[in-house]
Amino acid sequence: MTSAVASPANLAAANGPLGTAGTADAPRGRRNHDALPVSVSVDCPAKTNLTLEVGPAHEQWGGRHELDTIYCALGLTDTVTAGAKPAGSGFSLDLAGRHLGDLASGAADMRRNHAVLALFAMAEEAGRTPDVALSIDKRIPVGAGLAGGSADAAATILALNVLWGLDWPVARLRKVAATLGADMPFCVAGGYARGTGYGEIITPIEEGSDMDRALRAEGYCGGVLVGAYQAQLSTPKVYAAFDRVGAGDGHRNHLQRAAVELHPRSGTAVDEALRAGARHAFVSGSGPSVVAFVPTEQVRERVAETWRRSGAVDRIIAAEAPAKPLIRPHYASMDSAGSVTVAR
Repeated sequence: MTSAVASPANLAAANGPLGTAGTADAPRGRRNHDALPVSVSVDCPAKTNLTLEVGPAHEQWGGRHELDTIYCALGLTDTVTAGAKPAGSGFSLDLAGRHLGDLASGAADMRRNHAVLALFAMAEEAGRTPDVALSIDKRIPVGAGLAGGSADAAATILALNVLWGLDWPVARLRKVAATLGADMPFCVAGGYARGTGYGEIITPIEEGSDMDRALRAEGYCGGVLVGAYQAQLSTPKVYAAFDRVGAGDGHRNHLQRAAVELHPRSGTAVDEALRAGARHAFVSGSGPSVVAFVPTEQVRERVAETWRRSGAVDRIIAAEAPAKPLIRPHYASMDSAGSVTVAR
């Protein structure tokens, strides 16, 4: 299932200017409305790492490794909707989607869901009670190196910023996101960005900048195919394998060698995509998903056909890059008969 990338014009029309860290205004959802929305939906993109350099682990970071990465958001989205609930009623969470993985397990603790953790972090920062109904329509594969959980957390942060009328700038939203995980601060705004620290320190790559133009010239834009799997890879296990086998030669993703050792089909899919004409093909983050940048429709079809014929991947998902979150507030209105409807 695919999601179209939100153009800057559509994004601005939907939620006002989406600022960059430390500068512009935050997403706003109340333009032309006097009241707060009754719910807010956010389509938040997956991420991949165009480069991922892994440094030493740091005890003060809970054993996390030092990273230097170039993030890119992919137009494959989860949709999170946050709706207001009566005071004192607490939170609720509803999950939908065809490929929920262990999120749908009866043993899953919904309080540890990334979106729920983001709800509680935002409530604490805002001095609010978490009386919110969350629903997640999952399309990003779970445990796949695509930051699906981080995208859900970022979407929740963006939705609550509008639902509660906070109007916080992106810099403040990223600070909240950074308390939850490495990829989440990037997912708040998407596009391209550099991540340092353990991935949580975000330096946006602005549209039209030298770096933006360089990435596009190298082919890191436009059509993308994601090769996804039924299997998941544990990020800690991949890092443990990395500590043992190292980065390998020529891999811009230092985790690729470890991920392929644990999941060899990913390496097959990378090789097949490159032979079929992909401009770039690599394991996404800690894997096992494979991302292939396809310069033309003919190459897209060739890569997809190669993967289908060989069975190197379980699912093929078409997307575009780079992408940004799309925020959609929903407002209640009353007709002449007194019936309330929610405009979407």
